Amino acid sequence: MDRRQFLESAAAGSLGLMGSSSPSLPSWSDGRHRDSDLDPSDQPNLVYVFADQLRPQSCGYAGDRYGGTYAENPMPYTPNIDQLADESADFREAVSADPICCPHRASLVTGKYPSSTGMVINELRAMPDPDAIGHVLSDNGYNTGYVGKWHMFGKHHGTEQQFIPPGPYRQGFDGYWATNNFNHNYFDGFYFEDSFNKVDIEGYQPNRFTDLSIEYMRRASQQENPFALFLSLGPPHDPFTWENTPDFFEHMFRGRDFPDPPNYEDGHARYWVPSWDEEWWKENWKPNRFRQRQAYAALTSTVDWEVGRLLHALDQLDIADDTIFVFSSDHGEMFGSQGRIAKKIFYEEAARVPFLVRWPDEVEPGRNDVCLNTPDIAPTLLGLMGLPVPDSMEGLDLSGHARGEGGPRKEAAFMQGMGHTYQWHNGDEWRAVRDDQYTYARMLADGSEYLFDNVNDPYQLNNLVDDPNHRGTYRRLKSYMEKRMNDLNDKFKPTTWYQRWVEDRVIMRSATRELEPEYHPENIELPHLETADD
Repeated sequence: MDRRQFLESAAAGSLGLMGSSSPSLPSWSDGRHRDSDLDPSDQPNLVYVFADQLRPQSCGYAGDRYGGTYAENPMPYTPNIDQLADESADFREAVSADPICCPHRASLVTGKYPSSTGMVINELRAMPDPDAIGHVLSDNGYNTGYVGKWHMFGKHHGTEQQFIPPGPYRQGFDGYWATNNFNHNYFDGFYFEDSFNKVDIEGYQPNRFTDLSIEYMRRASQQENPFALFLSLGPPHDPFTWENTPDFFEHMFRGRDFPDPPNYEDGHARYWVPSWDEEWWKENWKPNRFRQRQAYAALTSTVDWEVGRLLHALDQLDIADDTIFVFSSDHGEMFGSQGRIAKKIFYEEAARVPFLVRWPDEVEPGRNDVCLNTPDIAPTLLGLMGLPVPDSMEGLDLSGHARGEGGPRKEAAFMQGMGHTYQWHNGDEWRAVRDDQYTYARMLADGSEYLFDNVNDPYQLNNLVDDPNHRGTYRRLKSYMEKRMNDLNDKFKPTTWYQRWVEDRVIMRSATRELEPEYHPENIELPHLETADD
């Protein structure tokens, strides 16, 4: 089956067509987070769905800040996400603590900042964390499921690094498991379950991951205990090509006009690849930018399709009212704004993420201005579910804001740009804070500072750092950022400085933690790597 048969494949992936079942596994949780007063049968289910590299500016519901659609782009086709936004607590100011895949994911499951997880760049093996959200869920009787991209195990993208075996590296997700560590060739997909047997996917990988998720929900909903499913979908992460996009969605956007936004600048990407200089930008990236934006919009629509299938499945299973449904992303995409591509920067296009929480009759639908940050996600989910929040989690439980009740909130979201995506390469480190109106940031290499009014200047065209009318805001946010760094023991060093935390791309320590001896690599059995070229 090729990509032209996507819709036929999607139609076949309905309820009840898959007969596989997840085997029973030993639990790697130890009950330390158990709340003995809870009755699991009374707890809500959780479905947490997150896209990869999806910015809210490219979703229909979030274009109002830009006076319609972002940069006068063609109207996004995201009807399911837009409807979900109408039914959800919409954390419109949500950001990624570090807009790169692995740092975000480590913060998501642990409730800690990148400096505390040690996941400062990609392609590092995360420290097992006994307080990760998967352990809290398992300890309190939840059936857990994780489907899709993991990206916290592999040191590279070789086959043996794609399989995450049962054990502490799964961070407490002891139930159903169908993942790869990294793959964005969506018509050449695969996954592993609980043995080192690669399962090749026929058709479109995100569609198959949704199939697996729906079947898991069907099985789990028949059990007495609640379930918690995390689904990581790959799109709209690059490659931004038509070969990577289902034909149906290609037809919606191919040839459409995607003009440059007002903050577009010619630039370079030496922070990504040293040879990607200004000449590379003009000769290779710039001529292809419109086609890439078209493919990105099409890939975004495929995410919307899968979200719609999941919501429909919850209705068919008659469990929508008993299920917290969350939709988000790990970071956004620059596409030439501010003279940059990709992510890993504090600007709005990269740092802001969608964050929608639906729970009928429990969560108050509507937009709020709470600055939800990646480390806040785990405490907030646990708070909504009435589960204990481990003391080691550094984020804040914002569940009261989701319920429309208010509650504690931080002055601003603190973000850490630790450096390159996967290389030990210096020169692009930064720290930033963002409240409900302003972003303040500082680059390490040259000490340059930035202050933007995101409400009145949504494209961040005017740096107000030297504006005398904003000196109070500048001092307040700068002081707050320095306090957060002190609180977290964040030294704000060049990327190569953090190599001391890592041995053979395995994280051994962080700014706040030494890896417990039981979790040292030599004490964790990984038989599938024993004969591999690791």
